Amino acid sequence: MKSIAVDMDQVLADFLGKASKAFKERYNISIPREEFNVMKLEAQYPELAKEFFLMINEPDFFRDFELEDPYAVPVLKELNEHYEIYIATAAMDVPGSFTAKYEWLMEHFPFLDPQYFIYCGDKKVVKADYLIDDNIKQLRSFTGEGILYSQPYNLHCDEFKRVHNWQEIRNLFIGSDQDSLLVKSK
Repeated sequence: MKSIAVDMDQVLADFLGKASKAFKERYNISIPREEFNVMKLEAQYPELAKEFFLMINEPDFFRDFELEDPYAVPVLKELNEHYEIYIATAAMDVPGSFTAKYEWLMEHFPFLDPQYFIYCGDKKVVKADYLIDDNIKQLRSFTGEGILYSQPYNLHCDEFKRVHNWQEIRNLFIGSDQDSLLVKSK
């Protein structure tokens, strides 16, 4: 059976929505979700960057994220019938998030096997056939086939197959076209 690893933040869970809201609540600075960029935060707000990283390491920060796409649940459930599904999250970047991420995944995806949740840093350690991720750096180090989950900050990249939502992911892996590059596993 083929395997698919799925990133959590900005593929399953709306990290940027929560981060934007929390930044506004805590620091009274409004950055729209579409423009919120964690990598540029230190340059934009050097006096707040360290505080922000402490905030996202609080034990419950990752617990109440919204779904990135409501179709993620039924599509992942269907994919789980045909593929081994792994959740691969770069939690080493935010070690305070482990428990909250686990609880969030169990709440929204109780049909997934928690033994297949991978908390890592560099996703080159993930041994799956496919990785769906929004992070170009992670896809570049992954040894299987990378699939880029489209976000405003990765629109410049054209080196990976791109998906914009979970309906496209379903069509890619389970669609009726049996001659596609990614066909239903046997």
